[in-house]
Amino acid sequence: MRQFHHPRGIAGRMVGWFMAHRRSNRQRNIWAVTLLEVRPTDRVLEIGFGPGIAIAELAARATRGHVYGIDHSEAMVRQAGRRNAAAVRVRRVHLVHASVDRLPNFDEPLDAILAVNSAGFWPDPVERLRDLRRLLRPAGRIALVSQPRCPGATRETTARAADNLRDQLTQAGFTRIRAETLDLDPPVACVLATNPTGG
Repeated sequence: MRQFHHPRGIAGRMVGWFMAHRRSNRQRNIWAVTLLEVRPTDRVLEIGFGPGIAIAELAARATRGHVYGIDHSEAMVRQAGRRNAAAVRVRRVHLVHASVDRLPNFDEPLDAILAVNSAGFWPDPVERLRDLRRLLRPAGRIALVSQPRCPGATRETTARAADNLRDQLTQAGFTRIRAETLDLDPPVACVLATNPTGG
């Protein structure tokens, strides 16, 4: 489980390969990107991009925009960089080894933010969400995805995870919060919210 949280070395590369090729992981990431409704000119950030599946989907939609990614695993930065090499070369995709509590500078406001199965590991998640809200333009969107991987996880486990994300987003000042569910085993929750136009 530690390797899934922070892939390192040879074992980390194997974990990345597994995450990239597991059918449910690909479904989850593509579904989440679809819900985020990325437009061609959007500037998008993914936090904890792993092997770069969602990064590739985001780049396919933000064709005249820019996709940023941060991940605290150097092994995943390398793997996602290889998977998205063409977009990285033309500087439409920029991947950085960084953590959510030490965000790099993005120069201009972002239009959308995605985090798949990573928010549960953030230190002080409400404060991190406040930091992320400051990076978003007014009416910018965020999507937090959770597919519980604890032993015996059920639909109720997913519902509790969604409720927790909803509460954290509310505390951080986001509005228009809603949850969607993907019927996998266990189900996946995607909680979407908007940065209020009042700032």
